Amino acid sequence: MTQASFDPQAFRAALGTFTTGVTIITARAEDGTAIGITANSFNSVSLNPPLVLWSLAKSARSRPVFESSRHWNVHVLSADQEALSGRFASQGADKFADIVLDEGISDAPLIPACTARFQCRTAFSYEGGDHLIFVGEVLAYDRCEHPPLVFQAGQYAIAARKPRQEVRLGANPPPECSYTEDLLGYLLGRAHYQMLNSVRQMLASQALDEPTFFILSTLAVRDRLSLDELNSIIGYTGMLATEAQLKALEGQRFIAREFHAGKARYVLTADGREASLRHIAHAKALEEDLADKLGAGEIMALKMLLKHLIANTDPGLPDLWAPTNLPAAAA
Repeated sequence: MTQASFDPQAFRAALGTFTTGVTIITARAEDGTAIGITANSFNSVSLNPPLVLWSLAKSARSRPVFESSRHWNVHVLSADQEALSGRFASQGADKFADIVLDEGISDAPLIPACTARFQCRTAFSYEGGDHLIFVGEVLAYDRCEHPPLVFQAGQYAIAARKPRQEVRLGANPPPECSYTEDLLGYLLGRAHYQMLNSVRQMLASQALDEPTFFILSTLAVRDRLSLDELNSIIGYTGMLATEAQLKALEGQRFIAREFHAGKARYVLTADGREASLRHIAHAKALEEDLADKLGAGEIMALKMLLKHLIANTDPGLPDLWAPTNLPAAAA
C-alpha cells in the first residue's frame, strides 16, 4: 500500500502487529496534581548516556503538564496490573485512588509493584507528526521478576519465554508416523500424569486413592452434594463415586451424611477438611516448584491457555464455584 492510499484503520492494525509492553507515564502538574497516562510508545534510545523515549498525542489533555514538567517516570506494568492500565487509559476518574506511591528522586508519582520503573529527566522533545516525542535521561531505575503485561493486535497478552532451540522430549528425532510427541493430547496427558504421580504418592501415604481425592476436593468447594451431584461434577475424570466409597469415607470420619427433603447429602467433617487442606497444600507446593523451573510468566501463560482450552472443549460440566440454592446446613 502506498502512502497516498493509506487507510488509517488498516495502518493502525498493521502497527498493532508489533508487540509492545504497556507503560504508565506519570508527572506532576505545577499545582501538585498527579498526572498519569497509559502508553505503549515507550522505547530505549541509548545506553550511554542512558536515554529513553515515548510519544504523546498533541491532542492529549495532559500535554501541557508533560511539556512543562522537568521530570517524569515510566512504569513498565506487570501482567497482573491490567486493571491499572485500563484505569490510566480512561478519563475523568481519580486514577491514583487507593495507590500508595513510593518515594522517588523527584516529585513525579512513582507507582509500586511494576516490572520495571525508569525515573527520568526531560532531555529534549520534538514534534513527530500528530505526536510529541519526549526523550528522557534515566536518573534511576529498578526492576523485578514480575512478568510484564504485553499488548498485541489491540489486545492484552502474556509474555512467555521461548527457548532458543526447539524442545524435544526424546534424544532421538521423532519417528515418521502420525503419532508423535507433538500431538496435543499426548502432551496434555503426559504433563497431567507426571504431575499426578506425586499426588498419588501423597494419597497412598494417607491410605487414600484418586476417587476419594476427587470426592474430598469437590466437597471442599461445594458442600452438601448428593451422590448424583458428585458424579455430575467428577464424572469427566472417568471415575464415579460409589455408595461403598462414600460409606468408607464416613467410616474414616472424613465425611458425614445429612438428609434434606429425604435425600442424602454429604458434607466434609473437620477431619475431611483438614485432609483436603493437606492435598491443596501439596498441589500448591507442586505449582511453586514448577514456577521455579518455568518462571512466573510461563505459568501465567500456561494457565490462560488451559482455561481457554477447557472453555472451548467443555461438554457442559456443572460450574463447581457457582452459587447454589441448597438448604442451609443443619445446626
